[in-house]
Amino acid sequence: MVKKEVFFTGLMLFALFFGAGNLIFPPFLGMEAGTSFWPAIIGFVISGVSLPILSVIAISLAEGGVVSIGSRVHPLFGVFFALVTYLAVGPFFGIPRGASVAFEMGVAPFLADRSSHSFVFIFMVIFFMVVYLFSLNPSKIVDRIGQWLTPALLLAIAALCTGAFLKFNAPLSEPSGKYEESPFIAGFIEGYLTMDAIAALAFGIVVITAFTNSGMKDWRDRAKATIAAGVIAGIGLAAVYISIAWIGARIETDEQFSNGGELLTTASHMLFGEGGRILLGTIVALACLTTCVGLTTATAQFLSGRWSVISYRAFVGILTFISFLIANMGLAQIIEVSVPILIMIYPFAIVLVVLAFVHPHLKYSTPVHVGAILMTTIFSINDGLTAFNVSDTFFQKAISWVPFFSSGLGWALPALAGGLIGFFVGKLKDPA
Repeated sequence: MVKKEVFFTGLMLFALFFGAGNLIFPPFLGMEAGTSFWPAIIGFVISGVSLPILSVIAISLAEGGVVSIGSRVHPLFGVFFALVTYLAVGPFFGIPRGASVAFEMGVAPFLADRSSHSFVFIFMVIFFMVVYLFSLNPSKIVDRIGQWLTPALLLAIAALCTGAFLKFNAPLSEPSGKYEESPFIAGFIEGYLTMDAIAALAFGIVVITAFTNSGMKDWRDRAKATIAAGVIAGIGLAAVYISIAWIGARIETDEQFSNGGELLTTASHMLFGEGGRILLGTIVALACLTTCVGLTTATAQFLSGRWSVISYRAFVGILTFISFLIANMGLAQIIEVSVPILIMIYPFAIVLVVLAFVHPHLKYSTPVHVGAILMTTIFSINDGLTAFNVSDTFFQKAISWVPFFSSGLGWALPALAGGLIGFFVGKLKDPA
């Protein structure tokens, strides 16, 4: 029974991570990387699969979830960071964006007037009614997603990838753009941009709740089960990413594409004609639906756990309604606002996850956490300003010399330095 629960929870976790954003990054990577395909996709898998899975495991190891790992900096920071994370990947940005992508890629291609607000409104009403119904009972989420939606999603992806492997045989092209010099680093950063490590902090509570409802009361048992489920999800994600990236690398066409979505749309049409568009629309709709259900469930569980005066079911209704309103703004506006916010949160998420794994071995935990987060804050603010198109400021010029600054990873070494400074500060205060 336990093995079955772990297996289906792993499938659920795969589906929760596999949103439409994950679907469109790898094909474009494959097309641009060409003969450097393998180092590029390995870099993508390390950051796009390993980091999210490690984030879920870190949450399972820390009793108290996101609040717990954030509270190692300060209790108020723990609550604030958790709230910002859940709201960002939940009703304010993540869920509306998923719904909008489902419409843009899954429905709009079949409409004569893609911009019709009435079509958007009707689709959003139906979509969020389904999200609401699936999210009402969190104890059933493994059954509904793990046993039903994930297999359907995997079958649709398998059909697309199998057709591509049999038909597409174009020789690998020369690497282009950022994949010419450092394909591994470029692939790593591409995977980093999926932002799944942030969503993983939210999904952790869904996995823990699923195992708790199955009878696992001891946190050690839940942690072991989460690791096993994470491995299952990770294997699935890596296999799908490599497969759809290979489509981009071997597609036989002279067309120019601006993103992976356009490439997949062309590929599916080349393989299966009009049926290919239906197949891709099914993949996108299922991917977005599972992710939105997972984010709604996770956010409602967190909020109802912190503020129990409002029931879980009431929070589900509030969250789906807010998400519905924001989703009707349109994909372009949602992305314009959401990406800078998510980019600011992401470095904090990675640093806290890394610290969660070394926390049991840290003698001066609080100063180490404070030092690492303070240094991360400096570069996180800069990354957010850059994403908001605020550039060439004195602040940015003052820190632009830091290694990996231009690639968006400028926070990494300063965070390490801040942690080391915190360690020595703690040692000075407590020489024993």
